Amino acid sequence: MNLKNKKALIIGVASKRSIAAAIASAFDASGADLLLTYQNEKLKNRVEEISNEMNSNILSYPCDLSSDSEISNLRKFIEEKWGKLDIIIHSAAFAPRELLSGDYVDNITREGFNLAHDISSYSFVALAKEFSKILNENATLLTLTYLGSQKVIKNYNVMGLAKASLETNIRYMAQSLGERNIRVNGISAGPIKTLASAGISGFNEILKRVEEKSPLKRNVTLEDVANTALFLTSDLSAGITGQIIYVDCGFSITGY
Repeated sequence: MNLKNKKALIIGVASKRSIAAAIASAFDASGADLLLTYQNEKLKNRVEEISNEMNSNILSYPCDLSSDSEISNLRKFIEEKWGKLDIIIHSAAFAPRELLSGDYVDNITREGFNLAHDISSYSFVALAKEFSKILNENATLLTLTYLGSQKVIKNYNVMGLAKASLETNIRYMAQSLGERNIRVNGISAGPIKTLASAGISGFNEILKRVEEKSPLKRNVTLEDVANTALFLTSDLSAGITGQIIYVDCGFSITGY
């Protein structure tokens, strides 16, 4: 699929073994111009290292999604460099580590609940709101979610609620932006060993169960997810918006 000359913002590249990095690599190979964000100076070197391994001249810029001013600064930077934007990939989620194990009710806190929803869900529509004026017609917004939004997954806890919020966000954003032919979708990826998943207690057990129970008898790969992202941001998916596409080797159709 060809994304030549498309301008793509990718949020959430935390390591080489991240979904966002895999999507960035696939987009780079398809001819897109990329800007990768990093949350802080600690992650800056990782993002720049990933950028240097790709073929194109990739931009990078800091952005803490909990800050409206940093999101605004990012928009100003992109507007100055590119003028317009075609693609936003939102692959950002966070909850305090202590909330991602044990009993949900016992461990939940008001602060942790609000933080999980702010970073994992609100930030997606915050980006859409800030970037709305510089999005091209036919632009696409894509985020990453997980089955824990629909089913109770052991230790996923408050992140399941945040992802459920994110999925509803997708539908309302699709309705709001549809008149401009801007599409909004989500990929519900199966479990993959990434830096983010390392924070979930018992994650290896989840991987084993998916491999045993999914129709395809394997776990999904980063490449599987990246290829779906390519499809959903290309003209081949021009009639798809407001949808959650499951890329999980069929696990979501089983009784779990």
